[in-house]
Amino acid sequence: MLIYTRNISPRLEYIAGFAGNLVAGKPFALTTDIQEFEQFPGVKINYSSWKISGKGIWIQPHEILFSDKIEEQSISCEEIDEEKIFFQTPGDWPFDIFAASFYLISRYEEYLPHREDEYGRYAHENSIAFNEGFLHLPLVNIWWARFKKRLAELFPEAEFSKSQFVYIPTYDIDIAWSYRHKGWQRTAGGLARSLFNRNWSEARSRLSVWRGRDKDPYDSYTWLHQLHERFKVKPYYFFLLANKKGVYDKNISPRNLALRELVREHFNRYPVGIHPSWRSGDEHELLRKEINTISEITESACVISRQHYIRFHLPDTFRRLIDAGIRYEFSMGYGSINGFRASVTTPYYWYDLQAEQTTELLLFPFCYMEANSFYEQKYTATEALEEMRHYRKQVKMVNGTLITIWHNHFLGTDPSLSGWKETYETFMSETAETR
Repeated sequence: MLIYTRNISPRLEYIAGFAGNLVAGKPFALTTDIQEFEQFPGVKINYSSWKISGKGIWIQPHEILFSDKIEEQSISCEEIDEEKIFFQTPGDWPFDIFAASFYLISRYEEYLPHREDEYGRYAHENSIAFNEGFLHLPLVNIWWARFKKRLAELFPEAEFSKSQFVYIPTYDIDIAWSYRHKGWQRTAGGLARSLFNRNWSEARSRLSVWRGRDKDPYDSYTWLHQLHERFKVKPYYFFLLANKKGVYDKNISPRNLALRELVREHFNRYPVGIHPSWRSGDEHELLRKEINTISEITESACVISRQHYIRFHLPDTFRRLIDAGIRYEFSMGYGSINGFRASVTTPYYWYDLQAEQTTELLLFPFCYMEANSFYEQKYTATEALEEMRHYRKQVKMVNGTLITIWHNHFLGTDPSLSGWKETYETFMSETAETR
């Protein structure tokens, strides 16, 4: 499969690689030689301002892929066949699918001046996906599925990739236990607080856990192991290992033997990554220390991460992760609303827009986090199940990768989260039946 273009820019080369992998399982080849293009026997895409005679499909380019600037773009969305499109240009295709895809997956808009949310993150209300009503859709995958269908009609002899739906459950262990392994000072303080607030049921629960009569309410680990074996899934776990406790970093010390054993136990079963602390976003030297801590515990290099509170800033956070040896990153989503932040449901390599280069950091975008449903969207467990079903349906329609985030405390026995554990089990069972 070959693309003719007047100029092979870094941005075009990047998106041609991404799109080619979706369509053909390998990057599209690029040429600036018209004669080579005209004589090419396979699938041909003319990505230029002029029509070339012969078999092929013509897309007139938007200038964004031939620029090295980051500047406000004039974007006007319209709907064709019930799908939103932008960067409309004349040609055989109603819009520049390469440029529009690049704009979304590179997170171009996050490099522009924008409003931050209460946690200092890029606010989802800034995004074109939210404002144009397609945040709930993997629009880039939908576009390319339709484009691949058109190419198959034009070139019936060509071979196209056949992807499969994949489900990856992931877990953030922000607070490993509610009552256990916290030292006598925090333990006594917690009991005193329960008694002072006359929260008798919590006080009784604390005492029962300390005496070994009940499991800690956040301890869902054995149940999850059994769930994974039952439904034959391979999850990823991310552990918060902050050396300093803070407002947003509440896990126990990584020097605690019980926490270290918990990390080792999971590492022996599953891929395990670092959950960089909130404080590491401000004190950058802490990132390497936390990565070194998990590497010391597991006796293995740590190459996987997801940011605590989904707190990251482009390009700085991802550059620091690369420098620290991270190669697989699971933060591409919002910590304030569910949906497809980059409008894609396929793992893809991050493009550093300021440096204008493709990096070796592979991003795994997620679309659902139970904390968003519960805290931000105020959903009940029943409503959350319907929301998860929606995302599963959308991802399956494009044979993408569905990644969900849950936390151990939602799946334990905390009475304030009653019903969420059962909701998750139902979803896992349904997903296993449809694979």
